[in-house]
Amino acid sequence: MRKNIVAGNWKMNKNLQEGVALAAELKEKVSNPNCDVIIGTPFIHLATVAELLKDSPIAVAAENCADHTSGAYTGEVSAEMVASTGATYCIIGHSERRTYYGETYEILREKVQLALANNLRPIFCIGEVKEEREANRQNEVVKAQLEGSVFNLSAEEFGKLVIAYEPVWAIGTGLTATPEQAQEIHAYIRSLIAEKYGNEVADNTSILYGGSCNAKNAVGLFANPDIDGGLIGGASLKADDFCAIISAF
Repeated sequence: MRKNIVAGNWKMNKNLQEGVALAAELKEKVSNPNCDVIIGTPFIHLATVAELLKDSPIAVAAENCADHTSGAYTGEVSAEMVASTGATYCIIGHSERRTYYGETYEILREKVQLALANNLRPIFCIGEVKEEREANRQNEVVKAQLEGSVFNLSAEEFGKLVIAYEPVWAIGTGLTATPEQAQEIHAYIRSLIAEKYGNEVADNTSILYGGSCNAKNAVGLFANPDIDGGLIGGASLKADDFCAIISAF
């Protein structure tokens, strides 16, 4: 049975002290959630926050990892390093990484495999930009992103992934896909997984919606049969806002 998940992505926000304070507040307020809860923090927070939350129902994710095992890659953080902090998830393929840092299908394929090799569960992000949505190419885009980076995995490996659909035109813009638009493409993504790996894997894969998801629209989004939760950006930076989204379940 697939899990309902609310995952926060802090992005490049909160210094260490602020991040620890937010994690502590969440630990106090999230004691018995109706879904799995994950927070994705900047690298410098990971070890401290993972230690703080280890006896809580909140799991910790890195926002990225390197596409190399180790070596002379100044400034990079490997999947092994991420796992050593106590984090158990890793966000891979976020549209901001694809757009600003030129992460290709091949780079993301390496990152996913390295995350899995280090017992991290990838939260793998896919989604179309505004021009692609306007051209009605969203299905074509998400299919290519899945085929390019994760459909090379075995069924067992793929079963460890969480998929996050993020319409890029809705991230940080205040625009949100309607529940009907989101359900339609989530159902399509699940059909692609079923076609590749069979119905059992598809039925067990959690597919999250990301893109200006907040307390007001979460209930409508999460009510759909193929939307299993959210990857939350701005609304994850305040404990009350994030808790309100968790309460949508």
